[in-house]
Amino acid sequence: MIELTRLNGRSMVVNSDLIKTAEASPDTMLTLINGEKLIVREEIAEVVERVMAYRARLLAVVAKRLHHFGDLERAAALASLEPDSPAQGKQGGDVQR
Repeated sequence: MIELTRLNGRSMVVNSDLIKTAEASPDTMLTLINGEKLIVREEIAEVVERVMAYRARLLAVVAKRLHHFGDLERAAALASLEPDSPAQGKQGGDVQR
Protein backbone atom coordinates (compact mmCIF):
# COMPACT_ATOMS: atom_id res chain seq x y z
CA MET A 1 0.00 0.00 0.00
CA ILE A 2 1.25 3.46 -0.86
CA GLU A 3 0.02 6.80 0.40
CA LEU A 4 -0.96 9.35 -2.24
CA THR A 5 -2.75 12.70 -2.23
CA ARG A 6 -6.01 13.47 -3.98
CA LEU A 7 -6.31 16.79 -5.82
CA ASN A 8 -8.36 18.17 -2.90
CA GLY A 9 -5.39 17.56 -0.55
CA ARG A 10 -6.80 14.54 1.25
CA SER A 11 -4.54 11.53 1.71
CA MET A 12 -5.50 8.09 0.51
CA VAL A 13 -3.82 4.71 0.54
CA VAL A 14 -3.74 2.68 -2.67
CA ASN A 15 -2.92 -0.97 -3.16
CA SER A 16 -0.03 -0.57 -5.61
CA ASP A 17 -0.62 -4.04 -7.04
CA LEU A 18 -3.91 -2.76 -8.49
CA ILE A 19 -2.34 0.04 -10.55
CA LYS A 20 -2.54 -0.79 -14.25
CA THR A 21 -1.31 2.47 -15.77
CA ALA A 22 -0.23 5.97 -14.77
CA GLU A 23 -0.60 8.95 -17.11
CA ALA A 24 0.35 12.61 -16.87
CA SER A 25 -2.43 14.63 -18.49
CA PRO A 26 -1.33 17.15 -16.91
CA ASP A 27 -2.37 15.74 -13.53
CA THR A 28 -1.33 12.19 -12.72
CA MET A 29 -4.16 9.80 -13.47
CA LEU A 30 -3.90 6.23 -12.22
CA THR A 31 -6.02 3.56 -13.84
CA LEU A 32 -6.60 0.52 -11.66
CA ILE A 33 -7.04 -2.99 -13.00
CA ASN A 34 -10.80 -2.75 -12.37
CA GLY A 35 -11.01 0.35 -14.61
CA GLU A 36 -11.39 2.85 -11.77
CA LYS A 37 -9.46 6.07 -12.33
CA LEU A 38 -7.78 8.11 -9.60
CA ILE A 39 -6.24 11.56 -10.02
CA VAL A 40 -3.42 12.35 -7.61
CA ARG A 41 -1.13 15.31 -6.91
CA GLU A 42 2.09 13.29 -7.06
CA GLU A 43 3.96 13.15 -10.35
CA ILE A 44 4.39 9.79 -12.08
CA ALA A 45 8.04 9.55 -11.00
CA GLU A 46 7.00 9.95 -7.35
CA VAL A 47 4.28 7.28 -7.67
CA VAL A 48 6.81 4.89 -9.24
CA GLU A 49 9.34 5.65 -6.49
CA ARG A 50 6.77 4.94 -3.77
CA VAL A 51 5.74 1.66 -5.42
CA MET A 52 9.37 0.58 -5.73
CA ALA A 53 10.14 1.55 -2.12
CA TYR A 54 7.08 -0.36 -0.89
CA ARG A 55 8.03 -3.49 -2.83
CA ALA A 56 11.64 -3.24 -1.66
CA ARG A 57 10.40 -3.14 1.96
CA LEU A 58 8.26 -6.23 1.31
CA LEU A 59 11.19 -8.11 -0.21
CA ALA A 60 13.41 -7.12 2.72
CA VAL A 61 10.87 -8.50 5.19
CA VAL A 62 10.53 -11.76 3.24
CA ALA A 63 14.32 -12.14 2.92
CA LYS A 64 14.76 -11.50 6.64
CA ARG A 65 12.14 -14.10 7.53
CA LEU A 66 13.60 -16.66 5.14
CA HIS A 67 17.09 -16.04 6.48
CA HIS A 68 15.79 -16.29 10.03
CA PHE A 69 14.37 -19.71 9.31
CA GLY A 70 17.42 -20.80 7.31
CA ASP A 71 15.36 -21.22 4.15
CA LEU A 72 16.93 -18.52 1.97
CA GLU A 73 19.03 -20.96 -0.03
CA ARG A 74 16.13 -23.41 -0.29
CA ALA A 75 13.77 -20.69 -1.55
CA ALA A 76 16.31 -19.57 -4.14
CA ALA A 77 16.73 -23.16 -5.30
CA LEU A 78 12.97 -23.66 -5.57
CA ALA A 79 12.56 -20.41 -7.50
CA SER A 80 15.05 -21.57 -10.11
CA LEU A 81 13.62 -25.04 -10.68
CA GLU A 82 13.22 -26.07 -14.28
CA PRO A 83 10.71 -28.68 -15.51
CA ASP A 84 13.41 -31.37 -15.80
CA SER A 85 14.95 -30.57 -12.42
CA PRO A 86 15.86 -33.63 -10.30
CA ALA A 87 14.22 -31.96 -7.29
CA GLN A 88 10.80 -32.49 -8.86
CA GLY A 89 8.81 -35.63 -8.22
CA LYS A 90 7.87 -38.30 -10.72
CA GLN A 91 4.53 -36.63 -11.32
CA GLY A 92 6.28 -33.79 -13.19
CA GLY A 93 5.66 -30.89 -10.88
CA ASP A 94 5.54 -32.06 -7.31
CA VAL A 95 8.43 -30.70 -5.32
CA GLN A 96 9.76 -33.23 -2.85
CA ARG A 97 10.57 -31.95 0.61
